Amino acid sequence: MFSIHSSHYACLLKRVFMLTAVSAVLTFAGYNTAAAKEIRKKDLKKDVELVTDFGPIVLRLSDETPLNRDNFIRMVKRHELDSLDFYRVIEKFLIQTGKDSIADAPALIPAEFRPDLFHQRGAVNAAREGDDVNPKQASANLHFTIIQGKVQNDSTLQRAEERINDWRAYNQVINDPTNAELFKQLQSYSGEGANADSLKVVQDKLNQLAKAKRATMDLYVIPEEHREVYKTKGGAPHLDQNYTVFGQVISGMDLVDRIAAVKTDEGDKPFEKVYIIKAQLIKR
Repeated sequence: MFSIHSSHYACLLKRVFMLTAVSAVLTFAGYNTAAAKEIRKKDLKKDVELVTDFGPIVLRLSDETPLNRDNFIRMVKRHELDSLDFYRVIEKFLIQTGKDSIADAPALIPAEFRPDLFHQRGAVNAAREGDDVNPKQASANLHFTIIQGKVQNDSTLQRAEERINDWRAYNQVINDPTNAELFKQLQSYSGEGANADSLKVVQDKLNQLAKAKRATMDLYVIPEEHREVYKTKGGAPHLDQNYTVFGQVISGMDLVDRIAAVKTDEGDKPFEKVYIIKAQLIKR
């Protein structure tokens, strides 16, 4: 992400998810069928409690994102979130957790961008690989973030819209079948030991195409009701419509603030780990 996710995170996920979006989503078709059998109707009416070293954080998952919702419930019921640490912490932005072994990430979940789900303070967001590796912007099934964010103003919201539309234009370009060969070159030149000069040539071509695309496409404008939330409560608006939001913190944001304030190294990794002791479904 990152995009959410900075160059540090992008490097991490390149090691974690060296999969193509197509094969990963196809894998998810069977994976989701099996996962759905584990979920009961009553599970969909419960919240998720993350019992952390600092106390409980309660999440409410969105019914508007059933694929990401069901995947998260499955992880909770399988205890796959238990004992995970928040390995990436950036104050005034987010806290992030997940597993970093490819063996623990058998599939990606298709993106579920929804116009009324946005990166306000407390949003639960699905982390993902960057567009160059993951052009369909599928979610990583074992990585998620909680947005802390900060209060915005008209100027920062305008910059956020610029970033959103830059990403949207680039994503449209790399998903355009007429650019398939160029995108294939990008991926081949991005491997370890690849020719940096060749990579730059392809990147420049794609960026030029994205600039041209942006000039002709309908630009995304942050809705007024979202702007009001960003200007009063805060969030991370530049992530909107590029990452799947599938839930919201309904209790424990003070604990998210405490976790976000822990001391970290230059790679945003806490010096002292903060763990999710256990995750469980609880009654609303």
